[in-house]
Amino acid sequence: MLPICMTIAGSDSGGGAGIQADLKTFASLNCYGVSAITSVTAQNTLGVNDIHVIPNSVLRNQIDSINNDIGFNSVKTGMLPEESSVISVANSLKKKSNLRLVIDPVIVATSGDVLISSKAIEALKKKLFPLASIITPNLSEAEELTKMKITDKDDVYEACKILKEYGPKSVVIKGGHFFNSDVSEDVFYDGKNFQSFSVKRIDTTSTHGTGCTFSAAITAYIAKGEVIEESVKLAKNYVTDAINKAYKIGKGNGPLNHFFK
Repeated sequence: MLPICMTIAGSDSGGGAGIQADLKTFASLNCYGVSAITSVTAQNTLGVNDIHVIPNSVLRNQIDSINNDIGFNSVKTGMLPEESSVISVANSLKKKSNLRLVIDPVIVATSGDVLISSKAIEALKKKLFPLASIITPNLSEAEELTKMKITDKDDVYEACKILKEYGPKSVVIKGGHFFNSDVSEDVFYDGKNFQSFSVKRIDTTSTHGTGCTFSAAITAYIAKGEVIEESVKLAKNYVTDAINKAYKIGKGNGPLNHFFK
């Protein structure tokens, strides 16, 4: 049976991130993708120019429409721009039994643009994180969520522990090349053990949508029956290949090649 994955996230007019990246990832990994749009952004490889938040009633109806007919094996959230958006999503998802939820706490875009409100960040921690199988912040997002400065590997471990206390079953902090210019390293924590996933750093500007693609790939592998830790490993490899074979599109941070196969 074809695995079904849902994305609840913002739309990227440039096609590199958000639901566009998620649906491409699902299709590439042989899953059927469904979606609920939280916001419509006007953006390109140079940055975000405008954000229009979808009304909560419309957001809820999108999720309920999928739940009442097609269903899904796993689901991910991306940009949830307002506190009310987070609460609406949490209220809709907590009704589902055997929920397998991947949360990509999208706070800051690759370009540096802040995408969501401070109240939305607090709602994420209190309302949505406790429902999650895994959350996937990058270093900047981990710093914002924990209110601590991350300067070394020990800080990453401490941030993982703090984030785990908000209730997710596991955490992976995407380190990129923050500490080592030659290695891109992510740190996974399940409440008991830490594990690092490292690959050689790729010197490229084609990095728009890497976080969305990573969390979408985890969602797809979970839907296909992989355990969380293995899903993280496979997703890391998928993103690395998609970056290696990326298109040269736009004048700024370009998109990945989700269909590199």
